[in-house]
Amino acid sequence: MSFSKKEIVIASSNNGKLAEFETFFQPFGIKLIPQRDLGIDDIEETGKTYIENAILKARNASKLSGLPAIADDSGLSVDFLNGQPGIYSARFSGPDCSDSENRALLLRQLKGVPYKQRKAKYHAMIVLLQHHQDPCPLISQGSWQGVIAEEEKGKLGFGYDSIFIIPQLKCHAAEIEITEKEKYSHRGQALRKLSKILSNLNVNA
Repeated sequence: MSFSKKEIVIASSNNGKLAEFETFFQPFGIKLIPQRDLGIDDIEETGKTYIENAILKARNASKLSGLPAIADDSGLSVDFLNGQPGIYSARFSGPDCSDSENRALLLRQLKGVPYKQRKAKYHAMIVLLQHHQDPCPLISQGSWQGVIAEEEKGKLGFGYDSIFIIPQLKCHAAEIEITEKEKYSHRGQALRKLSKILSNLNVNA
């Protein structure tokens, strides 16, 4: 099996994700094309798991574009909330909500909860398809342990980054640049695993 395509459509409209993926794929000489540039809208995420949603998004983008496609599904699970918001992280406070609304809701639900009970984990699942009927998608995953802060801090990142404390760095995820963030983050871990897979498929970095 080999992977020789130099153009891949990415099934995401999230500018933060696009920036992280573009940084990763540059050394491979692979051009990422955002699905919105091809007139492809986000598909409804009807899966019950991260992997189901990632595959749904990748297959839709590949089918409509005729190109290989990559998609990720990611989310934040909070121990105190029994794993919520999980796969619903992007729409935690409603179907058309913003990141800030999601963060505000999470902070309200954790109001008064002590630091030791605010543990959380980011999850990322990445799927790469050579074509929309690909029976053997390339799959990688990563996770990132942290703690939910009591207030926001930092202007970088997206999603829940401004309230996600990185204990080993003693700062919030929204306080570090992309290149530094990728060393620790769930998506960075998943992308490094994907890099090893692509290297074994004769895609030279």
